[in-house]
Formats: sequence, C-alpha cells, structure tokens
Amino acid sequence: MTLNSADKKDIDHPILKKLPKEIRDEIVQRAEYKKFAAGSMVCRQGDPGDSFFMIKSGTVRIYRKTEEDIETELAVLGPGGSFGEMALLTGAPRAANVKVVEDAELTSLSKEQFDRILKNYPVVSLTLIKQMASWLIDNDQIIEREHSRQYKPPKLSVFDFVIIIILSCLCALIFNQSNPGGIKLFPKINLNTNISMVAPSVAVTELNKGKTRFVDVMPSSFYDQEHIAGAVNIPLSVFDIMYMMGLSDVDKSQKIIVYGRTVSRLYDVQLANKLYLRGHKNIQVLEGGLPLWKKKGYPIVP
Repeated sequence: MTLNSADKKDIDHPILKKLPKEIRDEIVQRAEYKKFAAGSMVCRQGDPGDSFFMIKSGTVRIYRKTEEDIETELAVLGPGGSFGEMALLTGAPRAANVKVVEDAELTSLSKEQFDRILKNYPVVSLTLIKQMASWLIDNDQIIEREHSRQYKPPKLSVFDFVIIIILSCLCALIFNQSNPGGIKLFPKINLNTNISMVAPSVAVTELNKGKTRFVDVMPSSFYDQEHIAGAVNIPLSVFDIMYMMGLSDVDKSQKIIVYGRTVSRLYDVQLANKLYLRGHKNIQVLEGGLPLWKKKGYPIVP
C-alpha cells in the first residue's frame, strides 16, 4: 500500500542523516512510502534492481533460493536497515528475495535519486561501502556454515587432536632442518626505511595542532568501539576502496600518523608501506599503537 502525501514525514535513516535538510526535504517529496503486510514479498530474486529501500518500521527477511527450493538466509533487518543498493551499484538483477516478517513501512528511492545522492555526497558512498564490505564478510561466513552442514566430519578425540599437533610440529621441524633458509612461523614485515616511528607524547601534540591526519587501520568493528578522536578508518582488508574515498585527494606532503596492530598482525606497518607507495612521503607509525596511547591517558572516542 502506498502512503498519501499527507502521511509523508522527514526521513530519519542513518544513511541520510548527514545530508543537508533541503536534500532530505526533496527526497520526502520524491520518494515512495509503502506499507507491506507480514508474509508479502517486497522483491524477488532475479527482479530488476531499480529501487533502494530503507526500513522505517517492521522486519524483513533476506534470503536466496536455489532451483531445488533450498533456502539460505542472509539477513533479518529491522528499523534503520536498508537493502537494494547492491543491485543499483552493479546493475545486476536482485540477488535475493525480500519477505516481510512483521508489518513493515518502507521508503524507496529510484535509481536516479540514488545515483544523484552517491555522486554529490561521498559520505553516503563511504557508509554504503562499509556496509557492503561487512555483508561480504557475513556472506562468506554463511557459505562456510552451509558447507559445514552438508558435510560434518567425524569428531576427533582429545588424544587424536594431540597426536595431529605433535606430528605437524615434527614435520615442520624436519622440513626446517632440511631447508637452509628455514621458515618463520610469523614472517617479519619490515617498515620502509623512509617511514619513522613516533612516540605517543609527540603524536598527541600533532593531534592538538589539528594539521596531522590520523589513520586507524583496524577493522571497522574495532574502530567503532574506540579510536583516536578525528582518526579516519581505512581497514587494511579494503584499503584500495577506502583510500579512494578518504585519502586520494589529500595533499601528499601532509603528515599522516598510522596506528592499529594486534599481537600477530602489524596492520599499521603494512598500511604505512602502502601509503608510501601511493606517494605519501611524510608518514609515521604510532609507537605501541592504541594500547600505549590509552595507557598514557590520551583522548579516545567510542
């Protein structure tokens, strides 16, 4: 059911919150507002991707269905969720079915409006790219779970597990002994000699000056929990995409301080090297990463 113009209200959705009010007002006039009863289909797998949907109320289920009628659930979305952008961005047909679980009220944008927003407001594009990257990771996990359900190997006993580990270690030691170069368990990643380390006490001074760009390279889920105030999030796993959105237009001479590492992964070193290859020559890596920064009592935001 389509709502009358009198029922239209300002669109309160995370993706559009940062747009100017006049643009939101225009969308209010041009967008379609529809109500769907529980059990109805919003769109089907294979349909043309000509609309982007935002959920105002209710719940929808997104799933795929094979020719053998085997269903794979991808997501269940509620208020504040959105769907349909993948088909608009790629030009491909709908990749999944969308069914209403609880009575829902949806706002839809045409492809023309959607393309205009992405072109004029990069912050919306950045939000969608992060969301799509998250969905790609979730889809990989779903596929892995589906394979696990189709084939479940026999369970190993603790004794079998210990034997396997011992044999693996022995094979590794023998191989290392026979290989003159040997193999390192954790390969060492060297920082480019033209990139220096910077102490937190010096970095916080640069932060207060407001002229240095801080880059957090951790996955976005960690960045959302806590990060240095004003830092730009560029996860190493999606560096090429996020660089184009966040740093490609930055003056190559501007100072950049990179941070973000775990016990086993030097994300900051890897990303700093990548930035150097992109032409940024004034790069430093924060000593001790975020843990040492927090220990010193320097400002972070959730």
